[in-house]
Amino acid sequence: MRRLILFSVLAASVACGGPTVDLAQGLQVLDFSSGWRDEGIVDGQNKLVPAATFKLKNVSDQNLPVLEVNAVFRRPDETQELGAAYFPVTRSEGLPPGATSQPIPVKSAFGYKGSEPRAVMLENRLFVDAKVEIFAKYSSLQWKRIAEFPIERKLIAQ
Repeated sequence: MRRLILFSVLAASVACGGPTVDLAQGLQVLDFSSGWRDEGIVDGQNKLVPAATFKLKNVSDQNLPVLEVNAVFRRPDETQELGAAYFPVTRSEGLPPGATSQPIPVKSAFGYKGSEPRAVMLENRLFVDAKVEIFAKYSSLQWKRIAEFPIERKLIAQ
């Protein structure tokens, strides 16, 4: 049994090019901005969806090959997913130690529709805010939650 565990740890180290990186500690979210994106007119009504843009900085001492992000949008204090966005950050070349990714744009397919002007929709007393949870993974490792941010209640262009 010990040999199997040791083999698994060694295989993971070899596959990743070194020790496994805890992405919650090894990635830093930079330049985060968010808002409600104007998706135009859908079914005769104005549509707004939560969206965010950010960069990731590799603060670990390991290269992170095949780095991917999954952004999950939810209402505050709810567990039900409102929408998600997948984004491949790097290919096999990875994100080297100390490097920062290009901007990562994510948005939900979920949104609010209304006949009011878009700015008025955001001020409606029935409008419910959203948050985004950012998950990341690299190589063949499992998804790891690395950050959570509220979506700012402001309009952003398409």
